[in-house]
Amino acid sequence: MTGFSVWAPAADRVEVEVAGQRYPMSPEQAPNERADATGWWEADVPDVTAGIDYGFRLDDGEPLPDPRSPRQPFGIEGLSRTYNHDAFRWTDGQWRGGALHGTVIYELHTGTFTAEGTFDAAIGHLDHLRDLGVHAVELMPVAAFPGQHGWGYDGINLWAVHEPYGGPDGLKRFVDACHARGLAVLLDVVYNHVGIGNRLGDFGPYFTEAHVTPWGPAVNLDQPGSDEVRAFLIGNALMWLRDYHLDGLRLDAVHALEDHRALHFLEELATEVGALAALLNRELILIAESDTNDPRLVTSPEAGGYGLAAQWSDDFHHAVHAAITGERQGYYSDFGSLATLAKTYTRVFFHDGIWSSFRGRTHGRQVDVFRVPAHRFLGYLQDHDQIGNRATGDRISDLISDNLIKVGATLLFTGPFTPMLFMGEEWAAGTPWQFFTSHPEPDLATAVVAGRRREFADHGWDSGVEVPDPQDPATFGRSKLDWSELFRPRHREMLTFYQRLIRLRKSRPELSDPRLDRVRVTCGDQYLVMSRNGCAVVCNFAPDKRRVGLDGTPRDVLLATDPGLVLIRTAVELPPQSAVVVDYV
Repeated sequence: MTGFSVWAPAADRVEVEVAGQRYPMSPEQAPNERADATGWWEADVPDVTAGIDYGFRLDDGEPLPDPRSPRQPFGIEGLSRTYNHDAFRWTDGQWRGGALHGTVIYELHTGTFTAEGTFDAAIGHLDHLRDLGVHAVELMPVAAFPGQHGWGYDGINLWAVHEPYGGPDGLKRFVDACHARGLAVLLDVVYNHVGIGNRLGDFGPYFTEAHVTPWGPAVNLDQPGSDEVRAFLIGNALMWLRDYHLDGLRLDAVHALEDHRALHFLEELATEVGALAALLNRELILIAESDTNDPRLVTSPEAGGYGLAAQWSDDFHHAVHAAITGERQGYYSDFGSLATLAKTYTRVFFHDGIWSSFRGRTHGRQVDVFRVPAHRFLGYLQDHDQIGNRATGDRISDLISDNLIKVGATLLFTGPFTPMLFMGEEWAAGTPWQFFTSHPEPDLATAVVAGRRREFADHGWDSGVEVPDPQDPATFGRSKLDWSELFRPRHREMLTFYQRLIRLRKSRPELSDPRLDRVRVTCGDQYLVMSRNGCAVVCNFAPDKRRVGLDGTPRDVLLATDPGLVLIRTAVELPPQSAVVVDYV
């Protein structure tokens, strides 16, 4: 006998349909055995094995996929399929994960990382990541979403792996192969909303109109019925970490998680993940994306925080991007000066309680640099948002010279934050990364196109720029990496430079030291100097050479983006748009 259960508190009658045959379900107490929990239905069905299709009928309605469906072979609207997690033969029994400190993260999208767009195809390039010096791979969302291809942030079946990528076994093969090469695997998950077309609302109060999000109804985290909704999401997080052997999760846009309960959802999630880590004897980490510039996310619960391992730092990205590109539109309007960049190196957030012109209000909260280590903040020169949310998805390599790209990369890998790359960045990929969808509903597809154009106009992008049609298959095709670029001199040279940078970061403990109070930054006429315990990083942003003074005497050049530099006693003379890392006394 196999037990089926589903939470459907509003239904008067529930049936499970297995292999075309209906079985009545009985109201039962919830699996967590809370005395006040209601709305659960259960049934025992004979002769059920892995690979049998099933669905739930509510009050004699059409069969619906399981909210906790482990597999959706027929797409988001099709029946669910049973799956046995224990059948996969793992080879990573000795893997214990790794701490975030000292890690280099590589963000990739499964569908465009390779021409085939599958987990198995991605395995073929893992040696490239290992040789690059990466420690962790961060997968963009893989929960089942509409159509064949998309970014994944409109997931429908949150417990199922997108079939075109390779389904559940494909993800497990990928994780197992990563661990065999010493690579941890993080997964991007979305808990602030669910994609349009989901049927969760038919089962219970998964959503609430008490709060709103830019993407549709808010997930119900604090209204009646929210206990089971929170358990649904936390159970989902634990499932990815336990059953797929993932090493951590990146939590999308946590500022959109509206929760006014005393125990915030994020703190509860962090506590449950910590308990699972202890049970599995593995390191498990949670990384937040947040627009709030609030260090409480990465502050321990004992100190009044939520206890997450890290959060993304858009302020660092904006400061570097504006400094090397000169862009000032939209949310770059407050950035660009080297003093702004210097502040992000020493204080993490530029907007830490000060005025934000883009928002039209003060924003953020200060980080206690004496207590909060810098590795809890991810720094990046590019990521999926900062490329894909540009009108044409152009990478930074389309905007500036290779010399300035190397300056930006040097700023990233010699800084105190946990560095993250976006796929192809390491060789200055010539392919764009554009926003693409494959919604089967024409009305929804049209609405997506119109929404993208309005968004770009609101963000100050040139209204005359033609925004690629997300539904056009060519938009998806253009966004695939071209691995043959690695055989071309310019791209191979950039890859070699990134490898040297990462090796330098690993070889010099000063460069991965997370103590923010030990980072000193000065800046002047288009130059910046960052000193870290005997290492100095000197950057010249100017189109002509600059002579920059140091606190001591340089004794060794650890890395230079241009061989034309000159050491002069207590100074260094840099060629135009170049950077150098020196050891000094």
